[in-house]
Amino acid sequence: MGSVLEISDLCVEFHTQNGVAHAVNHVDLSIGEKRSVGLVGETGAGKTTTALSIMQLIDLRHGKYTSGRIDFRGDDLMKLKDTQLQKIRGKEISMIFQDPMTTLNPVIKVQDQIAESYRIHEKDSPAEALIRAKDMLEMVGIPAGRGEEYPHQFSGGMKQRVVIAMALTCNPQLLLADEPTTALDVTIQSQVLDMINDLKDRLGTSMLLITHDLGIVAETCDEVAIMYAGEIIEAGALRQIFKDFRHPYTDGLFNSIPSLTKKTHRLMPIPGLMPDPKQLPGGCHFHPRCPHAVDECKVAHPEMTEVEKGHLVRCLRCTEVLSR
Repeated sequence: MGSVLEISDLCVEFHTQNGVAHAVNHVDLSIGEKRSVGLVGETGAGKTTTALSIMQLIDLRHGKYTSGRIDFRGDDLMKLKDTQLQKIRGKEISMIFQDPMTTLNPVIKVQDQIAESYRIHEKDSPAEALIRAKDMLEMVGIPAGRGEEYPHQFSGGMKQRVVIAMALTCNPQLLLADEPTTALDVTIQSQVLDMINDLKDRLGTSMLLITHDLGIVAETCDEVAIMYAGEIIEAGALRQIFKDFRHPYTDGLFNSIPSLTKKTHRLMPIPGLMPDPKQLPGGCHFHPRCPHAVDECKVAHPEMTEVEKGHLVRCLRCTEVLSR
């Protein structure tokens, strides 16, 4: 089974009044057909910037691609013209954005916002597009009659369902889900995730799921990539990351999660904060927060090491510490 998307050596920087922010640094990422990849990391790690780069939605007035390729079905998205990208966005690659409040237009009926994709990409007549939009609302669990309403008349969970419906209108080959359940309560989170999984399996869609929540990754993804300071620092199959993680940052993420099976008096959060992308530390970017760092970590930037087939770790000491 081949790859739907191949990202190679992607670098993105933003020019600000206070300096250059290195948001994404030499990222390599692959998503296979009908596979789900979880992209995990703290706020500011570069996850959303990576997804926006795939969609080619970086604002080039302030941002800049300094290197890389983003191959989608053999085409480098970074070399396509705007007219070519417009045919791909929303049809072959769709994105569920973080906040449905800012994704939906408050003065346009929900059904008309969904129907727009059918009119643009499928060349449907307005009447045909409206019928298909109502069918899509039913598919995500919203009565078709509510399509006449406006976004402010929907709850947070219902808005998110509408956004998912918009993303899946044209049966995309690749779905980018940027923290699709962050603003929802736990019960609605579960319903939305079940719905995404069901629709993804039914339509044969590949997915990149961006999240902070490792529990969601465990329920949804086939593979996992851990991101820190704009880099992928560990990647592998779900079992490899959850049962045999090797990077101290990944260890810190798991130690920050309450356990139902282990008795712990206190959780162990990762000390410190994500580094400023305008002033990334030398050597390993994680060394100021790493309990296993040695002097070499401060000066030598680690490359990816394959600790087992398909399991890659960016750590100078990955074979010494946390090995199982």
